[in-house]
Amino acid sequence: MIEFEFWWLLVIPLFFILGWVSARVDIKQIISESTDLPASLFKALSYLNSNQNENAIAELEKAVKLKNDSLEIHFALGSALRKQGKYDKAINLHASLLNKREITAEQESSIKAELAQDYFKAGLYGRSESILKQLKNEKYFQYSLNLLREIYVRERDWDKAIESASDLEKISGVSFRISISHYYCELATNKLMNKEYGLAKTYLKKSLDEYKNCVRANILLGDIAYEEKKHEEAIVYWKKIEYQQPEYLGLVTQKIISAYEIQNNINEALSILSRYYDLYKLKTILSSIYELVLKNEGVERAEEIARNELIQRPSLLSLDQLFQILTIKKSNEIENIELIQQTVKNSIGERRFFNCNECGFKAKQFHWQCPGCNSWESLPSEPIDITLEN
Repeated sequence: MIEFEFWWLLVIPLFFILGWVSARVDIKQIISESTDLPASLFKALSYLNSNQNENAIAELEKAVKLKNDSLEIHFALGSALRKQGKYDKAINLHASLLNKREITAEQESSIKAELAQDYFKAGLYGRSESILKQLKNEKYFQYSLNLLREIYVRERDWDKAIESASDLEKISGVSFRISISHYYCELATNKLMNKEYGLAKTYLKKSLDEYKNCVRANILLGDIAYEEKKHEEAIVYWKKIEYQQPEYLGLVTQKIISAYEIQNNINEALSILSRYYDLYKLKTILSSIYELVLKNEGVERAEEIARNELIQRPSLLSLDQLFQILTIKKSNEIENIELIQQTVKNSIGERRFFNCNECGFKAKQFHWQCPGCNSWESLPSEPIDITLEN
């Protein structure tokens, strides 16, 4: 979402060439005012460059008083207030512009767009939605649709999110197919909670129609088949992930094992997982193989797997597995070994996280949607590789 940024005032010629912010800022107006911009505005820019946001806000407030007829400086102050979490002040600032100024219809739309942003950031989604629906100005139509889509996602109103994303896709030419596929998965998840498997399957098929590589949809279809005691069908769905996005296979290894265990076919499970690990080298898969071997083939074979991994790719995870083996084998030294193993486990817990590729948010567990920036499929399916060199 595009917000007014302070440094735009310093690079007006570039913006004029690109036309990038023409929908949000009156470039000609700023150029005409550039000869008598208040000194406090430039002080604000200097403070912003050194991350002194409170001082920047103070200087912008001075600039607004000196240049009260400049909407752009008001918008800059409003943006600064939002970034500092001072949503009430931003709302009051923009509401006062609507109530006290003689403004054109276009200026009114600009102010309402800022006010909608204020309400959105403050979590007042109903008020933001109400204003956005008033923005009939063609210049803000795409902006309004996108912010409405974000509101519906926050409110988990997935039907409206699908509708707004589809409309936005048509007018912008930007693909929202991944997002829409996850909206359908969310609808399916809601139905699964009530065991409405038929409706859930319908939504999941729509998800795959929207985005054929939606791993989440096939995981859920496999989960439904498993609940319906169709274990072979469940395995088929989960295996499809290899041909969609194989890096997500670690999310279904335990599911595959469980389905094969019910069919008393552990050897097949071990064969499939071994092939997956040979091809994709996913730590989650190796951990599943280790646990499966330890349970079904015994300590010696599991120790061989853990030891080989520790030699080839040393990590806290493989070290923890080796300590587990030693705990089983060395009963007379179990207290000391368990203490060391717990220390390793604690270290793994502190350092094991999923790092969002979009915003850098660090999550302790996997999420389809980043809790930090709300991007879909931006977290890796595997946590960062914890090596002994880290």
